[in-house]
Amino acid sequence: MIMELHILQNFAPSNLNRDDTGSPKDCEFGGYRRARISSQCYKRAIRQTFGSQGLIEPDKLASRTKRLVDELSRRLIDRGKDQELARRVVENILNGIELKTKDDGKTQYLIFLGQTEIEKLSQLCFDYWDKLVEIVPQAPANDETGAKKTKSKDAKKESAKAIPSEIKNATLNVLDGGRAVDLALFGRMLADLPEKNIDAASQVAHAISTNKASMEFDFYTAVDDLRPDDNQGSDMLGTIEFNSSCFYRYANLDVRQLLSNLGNDRELAHRAVRGFITAAVTAVPTGKQNSMAAHNLPSFVMVVIREKGFWSLANAFTKPVRPSGDGDLIENSIRSLDSYWKGLAEMYGQNQISKCFVASLREEGLDNLKPARCSNLKEVIDNTMDLLGNSILEIQS
Repeated sequence: MIMELHILQNFAPSNLNRDDTGSPKDCEFGGYRRARISSQCYKRAIRQTFGSQGLIEPDKLASRTKRLVDELSRRLIDRGKDQELARRVVENILNGIELKTKDDGKTQYLIFLGQTEIEKLSQLCFDYWDKLVEIVPQAPANDETGAKKTKSKDAKKESAKAIPSEIKNATLNVLDGGRAVDLALFGRMLADLPEKNIDAASQVAHAISTNKASMEFDFYTAVDDLRPDDNQGSDMLGTIEFNSSCFYRYANLDVRQLLSNLGNDRELAHRAVRGFITAAVTAVPTGKQNSMAAHNLPSFVMVVIREKGFWSLANAFTKPVRPSGDGDLIENSIRSLDSYWKGLAEMYGQNQISKCFVASLREEGLDNLKPARCSNLKEVIDNTMDLLGNSILEIQS
């Protein structure tokens, strides 16, 4: 069973997702320049919304970090272990399972771990403390010569190899995803432990503007409140790039994969689906919000439940939408999506589609999708959960 989300969201002037130069991200689509918000940006916003809105309990969420050594060490120190020994024990056990650490104690790349996994790793270090302390490498020498550094690295490698297989296996067994909802949704890749990768249950597309994007500049100045009266002019000035666009957003969710990632916990999977829909609709990226406060909720939300297959509706906007005499940008974007949906349905049929539910601020433009319209977002979510809830129960372990 597949669930798809199609969202139209018009933002006031904003710079929600910046590139390396500070400019709003963009792309070319349909031969025209479009505003863009990356999928990674929206995934993070969704993950943050899980917590900020209390949609998913904290122990069923994950953390993406390079600072796993710091976190595990802190937990051991809180239980009375020596600070320096705790760090060396944690680094050694991570190196022993190929999650290598650098000289500054950080892992080589961001590691996505559920809170349950982190807690179990901490508990494992505590339970095997005495055995682990016996084989940790000595504290690095103060001498910074190349020979000393090489010797220290060799000692770390030998210490990691000396970890008993019993402890290594126990450590690897901990890395099961921890039934963390965001980890189950968005997946995990561990380059050095591919057997502990988790296939994402959800796919999130880059949000692209339905309209042709025009980048603009805000020239700002700031005056020192305590400046002398005879000091004319500004004490700070600069420019911020921004745009205002109506975005088409698309995401999908494989319910069977989600259930598998959550250890076949049907109750948790049910909460995860409801939380995902709610968070995906209400999450807004945080870029430059203190300067622009573009807190604009979607004008159109459609949920599609299908047996298999995927339909992105992005090609509804290959020709950029423009305001016209009979509709503004939002209305005409809805009209384009509605018309494109009709074309897909006529060409490919709807035999794989179980149901559509639509919530829209505008009735204008909803010709073909009008029968699917619900009175509000809550009704869309409730109807979706009524249908998916039964499917979740029917899926075999």
